[in-house]
Amino acid sequence: MEKKLVVKMIKNCFKQYYETDSSPISEQDMELLTKRILHLKEGEPKADLYEVVNDVVYEFLTN
Repeated sequence: MEKKLVVKMIKNCFKQYYETDSSPISEQDMELLTKRILHLKEGEPKADLYEVVNDVVYEFLTN
């Protein structure tokens, strides 16, 4: 799976929570989220990528 796609999906997901176009997280956090999403998707290939991204971003924001 392409990392660029996941990063773009994460940024789009954050737009639901923040009005500004700038990314509200650091590059380190973005990298951690991307790795977590790719790892989860690799472990469960049939999972919907959109749902995985939304779940991970929501978990990140609420913790």
